[in-house]
Amino acid sequence: MSASEETIPALAENSKRFVKRLVSLGSNRIELLLVEIEEERQHLLRTTIMAMLAGVLALLCVMGFSAAIVLAFWDTHPIAALSALSAAYGCVSLFLFQRVVALRREWKILPATLDQLRKDGECLEKILS
Repeated sequence: MSASEETIPALAENSKRFVKRLVSLGSNRIELLLVEIEEERQHLLRTTIMAMLAGVLALLCVMGFSAAIVLAFWDTHPIAALSALSAAYGCVSLFLFQRVVALRREWKILPATLDQLRKDGECLEKILS
């Protein structure tokens, strides 16, 4: 048997191992992706519920506070009290809107999965080069 005939089965065996490892790596990454998607879904649901509850309670608090201030100043300066409250609420809402925009810019989707895929790509480049 010549050397070339011996390398063909070895090459086939190495190719099979490579494909098995590649499939295993792909399935691991898909599992990681699914776990991260489930975690993101749960995080988003919890965050949404908590934000809605906080919003309702804050609204009730602000309504009570506003009523107290308006009643306290109704006899002397009702327009000034309402204007000051409107300005304060406008400033707070503008600040919160800016925070939401900043949070949206900073949000990263599936960072662990993307990091692992980058590492896998670097490893494959090293192997193939």
